[in-house]
Amino acid sequence: MKTNEFIDLENRFGARNYKPLDVILSKGKGVWVWDVEGKKYLDCLSAYSAVNQGHCHPKIHQVLVEQSKKLTLTSRAFRNDQLALFYKELCELTQSHKVLPMNSGAEAVETAIKTVRKWGYETKGIPLDKAEIIVCEHNFHGRTITIISFSSDENARQNFGPFTPGFKSIPFGDSDALENAITPNTVAFMVEPIQGEAGVIIPPDGYLKKVREICTNNNVVLILDEIQTGLGRTGKLLAEEHDGIQSDLTVIGKALSGGFYPISAVLSTDAVLGVLNPGQHGSTFGGNPLACALARTAMKVLVEEGLIENAASMGTYFLDGLKQISNPFVKAARGKGLMIGLEFYPEAGGARQYCEKLKENGLLCKETHDHIIRFSPPLIITKDQIDWALEIIFKCIGHLDHADRKMPDTGAMRF
Repeated sequence: MKTNEFIDLENRFGARNYKPLDVILSKGKGVWVWDVEGKKYLDCLSAYSAVNQGHCHPKIHQVLVEQSKKLTLTSRAFRNDQLALFYKELCELTQSHKVLPMNSGAEAVETAIKTVRKWGYETKGIPLDKAEIIVCEHNFHGRTITIISFSSDENARQNFGPFTPGFKSIPFGDSDALENAITPNTVAFMVEPIQGEAGVIIPPDGYLKKVREICTNNNVVLILDEIQTGLGRTGKLLAEEHDGIQSDLTVIGKALSGGFYPISAVLSTDAVLGVLNPGQHGSTFGGNPLACALARTAMKVLVEEGLIENAASMGTYFLDGLKQISNPFVKAARGKGLMIGLEFYPEAGGARQYCEKLKENGLLCKETHDHIIRFSPPLIITKDQIDWALEIIFKCIGHLDHADRKMPDTGAMRF
C-alpha cells in the first residue's frame, strides 16, 4: 500500500483527535525511521520523549522477547518476580522511598492527585472535600476529565464539562504567585520542571529551589511531572537535579520502557504514598511482569550507555547550532539537554509549514502551540547526526522566504 492509501484508511475509520504529518512510518532503528515507501528520516521527536534510548534498542527488545515467553500479566491479585526488583532498582536510581506503578502518564498524574488529596485529609487535617491543588497556566499533564479541568488550553476543554473542582492556576515560573496562592486548604503544588507542550518553556534560574522552600515551609506536597523531562531528556536523570532539589512526589513515564510498552510510575515518600491502603487504588496492568522487566532494562541502558551525559553534551551542541539560524522570523531557540524549542514570530505564518518542509528533506519533528517546533531526538544521537540535522534545518529554515509577509517588529534584530 502507498502513503495516500494508508492516509485514506485513517481518515475513513479513525477518530480525528490528532493532526499528524502525512508520513506513514513502518520501521525504526536508533535515531532513524523509515516510511512504507522506504524513505529514511531522522526522528527529532522520539515519540514525545518515549524513545530516549532509540527505536527498537536491541537490549530492551531481547528482554521483550524473553519475558513475553515466560509471563506477561498476573494482575495485582498475585505477586510477580519482576515487580519487586523493579521497585528496588527504581528507588535506588531515583532516591525514592516508594513506587506505585501505572500504565500511562495521565494515569500517574491521576494517581498523584488522589494520593495527595487523601494525604491532605488524613495527615494535614484539611476539612473533607476542601483540598486544593495549585497548578500552572499552560500546563500539560494529560487529557482525562480531571486533568483538563485545570488546563488553560480552551481547545482541550471545549464542550467536555462539567469539570472537576479543587484546582487553582498561577503563572509558570513565578514563585511569588505560588506563595500568595497557598491557603490552609492547599495540599499540593504540581508543576512541570520545563513546560514541554507549551513550547519548551524554561523557568527562571532557581525557580524550583524557591518552590521547594515555599512548599516545605507551608507543609505542601511538591509534585513534579517529569513524564517528558525525566529519564535523561534534559541532561540529568530527573530535571529537578538541575536545581539540586527533591520533590515529595514525582511522576514519570514515556521512556521508562524505552518505547516498547506503556508503563508509568509515581515516586514518593513513605509519608505520602503510605496513605493508600488495599482496595483504594490500582490497575489491572499496573506493575505487570512484562512492563517491569522492560523498565528495568530501559533504566540500565540509560545509565550504562551514558545516554544522560550524551543528552547534556549533544543538547548544548544542537542548541548552539540552532542559535545560528539567520531567518528573522525566528524569535528564539531555547532548551535544556535534548529538549529544545525553536519559536517563530506569528508573522512567519506558523511552524507547521517548516515541519512539513523538514519532513520532505528527511527530518521529522512537530509543531506545538502553532509557532514553536520541538526538537527532541533520541538520547543516543551523535555529533555527526546533529550536524546532518542542522544542515537540513538551515536549508529549510535558515533563510528568509516570506517576501510577501510583513517583517516582525522586534526592535534591534539579534541576527
